[in-house]
Amino acid sequence: MFERKRSRLRNKLEREKYRNQKAKHCLERSRKHVGAETYKKSYDGVTILNDVNLEIEKGEIVSILGPSGCGKTTLLNLILGMTDADSGSILLEGEDITRVPMEKKGFNIVFQDYALFPNLNVYQNITYGLRNKPGISSKQEVEEFIDLLGLREHLEKKIDQLSGGQKQRTALARTMVMKPKILFLDEPLSALDGVIKESIKAKIKEIAREFQLTTIIVTHDPEEALTLSDKVLIVNRGGIAQFGRPEEIIEHPADSFVKEFILNQLEIKKNNIFTLFRQEQNPAFMMQAV
Repeated sequence: MFERKRSRLRNKLEREKYRNQKAKHCLERSRKHVGAETYKKSYDGVTILNDVNLEIEKGEIVSILGPSGCGKTTLLNLILGMTDADSGSILLEGEDITRVPMEKKGFNIVFQDYALFPNLNVYQNITYGLRNKPGISSKQEVEEFIDLLGLREHLEKKIDQLSGGQKQRTALARTMVMKPKILFLDEPLSALDGVIKESIKAKIKEIAREFQLTTIIVTHDPEEALTLSDKVLIVNRGGIAQFGRPEEIIEHPADSFVKEFILNQLEIKKNNIFTLFRQEQNPAFMMQAV
């Protein structure tokens, strides 16, 4: 009798273990929002990307960081579907979307130059995409995005009347009303300075958190990547040099390239700030330097 009880208990524990493992597997799959598996790309026999494997969880902000020519823009284009890979696949929530056209993937990108229509005002730019897909966002939702991004007072302005930060926020609003599955940002802060840059960083973080919106950013600036992102993907010579949280990369760089690239770029930025500060404190400094 004791053996039967022990056997039933063992079976019960095994069933519970199986259910827990199944639930854990389902949770892990739901967290893995997008992934690239063994991605390769070559041009004219020259390998641009080689064996790139990447998993991004839903709602994460991930920056693709690296020097010019390292392959980060190629990786972005491959994920978007603007370029075909030689091999490998892109998975969205477990589904292979490698051959799905970009317009059907539900991805949206904010380009470095914003790609706004100069002949339209801010409101018309924001709602432009809804002309062909009017049911995606309601009027109330559009108004909420306008308020979220602080554009209410600029709606009637033409694009040439806006500052760089206002243009960036307009481009973000235009993208958000289309409710993308993944938001891509190409050098989103490169044309912005100081307080404006920090305000846009705060808005990107707010959008990602509030809407659980997976956000992928391409940048050459380590400071931007490390302060804006949940994780940073450092690309070098077509491969992944390191992929991890900012604090992991700073405290434990994977190799000498990562360490030197991060430190050198931050040193350049520090020197630029010091130079600017000296110029502001002593206007004669700039004249002497010239």
